[in-house]
Amino acid sequence: MAEQDKPLLIKRYASRRLYNTETSDYVTLEDIAGFIRDGREVQILDLKTGDDLTRQYLLQIIAEHESRGENVLPVNVLNDLVRSYMVPGGGVMPQFLQASFDMLRDSQSKMMENMNAMNPMAQIPGFEAMKAQQEAFLKAMTGGFGGGWTGGGEEGSGAEGEEDLDAIKRQLAELQEKLSKLS
Repeated sequence: MAEQDKPLLIKRYASRRLYNTETSDYVTLEDIAGFIRDGREVQILDLKTGDDLTRQYLLQIIAEHESRGENVLPVNVLNDLVRSYMVPGGGVMPQFLQASFDMLRDSQSKMMENMNAMNPMAQIPGFEAMKAQQEAFLKAMTGGFGGGWTGGGEEGSGAEGEEDLDAIKRQLAELQEKLSKLS
């Protein structure tokens, strides 16, 4: 199994510090969120007891983003999640959410495959610019959910996000110029 296919093992020490077993260094919750945005699965285990703490820490990451004013989940979804815990047996919410995210990832993968496949539209001047713009739009709309493209992470933040935006603007201007020449 390739390194990227198996979960990244994070061990929690008694001091509550989190240790990345691949790089042999300590990590923060934000580091773990970055691994996940980049498409990596993680598993967090308590070193002493061996308990799997992954769910607890993933929920903590979501809660921290919410507390900073980043609306990760709409209030009605949060209400539905709380309600689902009140239903005997947990209701269908967990399975529904899993199926929804699986469908989202599959749809993104298929869309990107279709754009990359031998496509007669690829011959149209500016197609590459449109394709790059579509990929950037999908990343922005989905917040970098693991999908069929490379990359991920916090798009639109910092210098890298600004460079991406500048590149998209340049490509759009080139596309507009090519279209005006065709008219």
